Amino acid sequence: MDRRKFLTASAASAGVAMFGGPFAGVAAAGERGTLTHGADYGPLGPVPDLRDGVVRLQLPAGFTYRSFNPVGEAFTEGGLTPGRHDGMAAFRGPKGSTILVRNHEVNGPVGAFGDVSHAYDTAAGGGTATLRVTRYGELIKSAASLNGTQMNCSGGPMPWGAWVTCEETVNGPDVGNDFTGADNTLLKQKHGYIFEVPLDRAAGRRPIRSAGRFAHESAAFDPRTGAIYLTEDNFGFASGFYRYLPPKNPLKAGRILDGGKLQMLAVKNAPGKDLSVGLPAGASFQATWVTIDDPDPTFTTKPTNDEAIQYVGKQGRAKGAALFSRLEGAVYDSGTIYFVSTQGGATAAGDTPPSGFGKGRGQIFAYDTWSDRLRLVYESPGSLVLDLPDNVTTSKRGTLVLCEDGGGDNYLRGLTRRGEIFDFSRLMPVSGDSGAEFAGSTFGPDGHTLFVNVQSSQGVSFAIWGPWHKGGFY
Repeated sequence: MDRRKFLTASAASAGVAMFGGPFAGVAAAGERGTLTHGADYGPLGPVPDLRDGVVRLQLPAGFTYRSFNPVGEAFTEGGLTPGRHDGMAAFRGPKGSTILVRNHEVNGPVGAFGDVSHAYDTAAGGGTATLRVTRYGELIKSAASLNGTQMNCSGGPMPWGAWVTCEETVNGPDVGNDFTGADNTLLKQKHGYIFEVPLDRAAGRRPIRSAGRFAHESAAFDPRTGAIYLTEDNFGFASGFYRYLPPKNPLKAGRILDGGKLQMLAVKNAPGKDLSVGLPAGASFQATWVTIDDPDPTFTTKPTNDEAIQYVGKQGRAKGAALFSRLEGAVYDSGTIYFVSTQGGATAAGDTPPSGFGKGRGQIFAYDTWSDRLRLVYESPGSLVLDLPDNVTTSKRGTLVLCEDGGGDNYLRGLTRRGEIFDFSRLMPVSGDSGAEFAGSTFGPDGHTLFVNVQSSQGVSFAIWGPWHKGGFY
């Protein structure tokens, strides 16, 4: 049985739940018509990069792409592009252009990129870049927009014109060294925060400390309540799903104010519910929230990194918060927060459990902000169908775009509201970097272009366009 037939045959028994049930009304509000054709765009084939003719992606027939702004390229505004391109969002720019704000997940006290005098921490090498590009991936302008942060993994776009970038670490001079063994005493600041990056000016280097110091991954904003939903990717330990309640709705304040309340999701009448395991298709839970009393610790006893990275989450779990496995991408769509559990679910027959907390190949959850209900919408039946989903975005039709983070071939995959899963792109192997992966998928404001990154020591960004109407994204 070839792989594509396997995908089709397995869907019925994959733990798929259509985006209906308690979310039917909410989901329908985001759709643009009904899906009257097959979701699948057809078989993938090698396509040369318009930048230099090198084949970096496999795509369906009719699709084209251009790569831009690789590692080491000079920004047009000074400095060099760092590596580890990761989470990203697209905003409408002048004269039909697109503004991209992109994370760089650089760890260790390697020194800040860009203008060091503007760095939050002169020793830290992560941050964000802001680019202006055409809908065909032609670079117009590029600059460092936040520097001196660490492990900037994902984040989320804010409707007032900003990107929230998240540090996936708790490194700092008050914490023992992390898994790399790099010397944390060289750091000048505490890390593990979210930062707001405006589109029209450089970031203010001010972390939102009340939103917690933990291994942040993504941020998704609910405009009705002003809450910012946050995921935690705590690789070796249980993770949590959080929300930050600012003292004033950011839509009214024009930015995210510090001094709010951090809370963690729990399942009503089931304290400590373990949602990292295999769950029945369509499993649904009534959510409640517990408050974190000490969201921004400063450690005086210099704990190990493993102790420090669990500190905030343990407060929530002591009050009954739910356990998840490696929560990564999150996106808001019409009152629902979709978020990804990268290693959630049961271990499929024939698969080897991944290392770290969680033994499955991925789950997709939906949290309805109106009813406070949490629902499993998809659980991977095995690595051939979906292998460790990471970043996520939505298309105009409401189909989710999933970036894989598996150990073998990595794909961009679509998951429709009907529960159909399909391949859209395969990343060609990156020489010398077997861990290269897709990251930061985001559609441009006019829907013409899907922008996506490759997180790698040889990182680069892509613009992809073609006959979207032939498949499940549009």
